[in-house]
This record gives sequence, C-alpha cells and structure tokens, in this order.
Amino acid sequence: MEQTEQNLRQQTELYGEPLGVLMRRIAGTLGLTQARLAEAIGLSAPMLSQLMSGQRVKIGNPAVVSRLHRLDLLVHRVTEEGLAEPQIAIELDDIRGSTGAFTRSTPASAPPSSMPTASNPRPDQRPDPRTVVREIQDLIRGVASAGEVQRAAELIAAESPGLAELLLTYGTGRTDDAVAHYERHR
Repeated sequence: MEQTEQNLRQQTELYGEPLGVLMRRIAGTLGLTQARLAEAIGLSAPMLSQLMSGQRVKIGNPAVVSRLHRLDLLVHRVTEEGLAEPQIAIELDDIRGSTGAFTRSTPASAPPSSMPTASNPRPDQRPDPRTVVREIQDLIRGVASAGEVQRAAELIAAESPGLAELLLTYGTGRTDDAVAHYERHR
C-alpha cells in the first residue's frame, strides 16, 4: 500500500494529479469506457488500469502523454463550451489518430531544405492553415498545460495583449478559432 501511495504522489508531481483521477474525469465527461479511453490514447487496457490504480507511475510514450493532454483539453472545452456529441466524436477521432508532438515524415538523411513542413512546404504547395495551426497547438500544448498558458497570458496581457491573445488562442482555444486567427494575421 505504501508503494502505491508513493506512486500516486509521483503521478501528482508529474501530471498535476493522480492519473486515476484525471482519467476518470476524462472518461466520465466524454462518456468513454475504460477500454475506449485506452484505445483513444493508445495504451493497452491492462496498462491503463495499472496507471489508474497507481501500480505504475509514468507513461513512457510521449505520444500517449500528448493524446492524454489533448483529451484533458477536450474535457475543458466540453465543460466550458458545451460541445455537441458529433463534435466530440470528431475530436476523439482526431486525437486517436494523432502521433504526438514530434513526427518525421521523411528520412533523417534528407536535407533539411527538402523536408516539407507547414512552415517550409514544397515549392509547389502552400501550407494548409489547419496543419500549421495544429503544429503550433501541439508545440504549445506539449510544453504547458492549459492552466499554465492561461496564467502566462494573464501575466503579459497588460503589456502585450496581442501576445496574450496568441497564447490563449493557440494554447487553450478551439482549433477553428485558431485557424481563423491564423488566417487573419498571415
């Protein structure tokens, strides 16, 4: 029992709260079974159970952490914005299919200038705004929680309102709103 309590304390240090509390809140708000939650974040059901019960401390796969973070942000949007079931299903599919914050679509041996990215597309292609926005969101959300982004925006709002808006729009806002922001300022 002592080891489990220590594991739960370590989870709180790593994730802000024990994973069981976090995952039950996500599953409850989104109407997911434990099996569907495991599928959405890319874990086996037994591994999810071990993490939720405190038998294991840490999620080793960064892509799983990224998906879990995105689900937590989705829960925030559901409670704040009242997203409808069809939109929740779309978001869940998008999260389930995501690969995490860092992906490489071409071999590492390719010269950097030839690797197409949202910011450096092939010469014959213009970057898709949604792709650019998703990369920015993944970057911000990969380094800070929604609460951290909100606190940072509050701290700089008086002196840099545009930068505060940027942080909130891409760090905690809806993708559609961020795409509209991107298109207005591009």
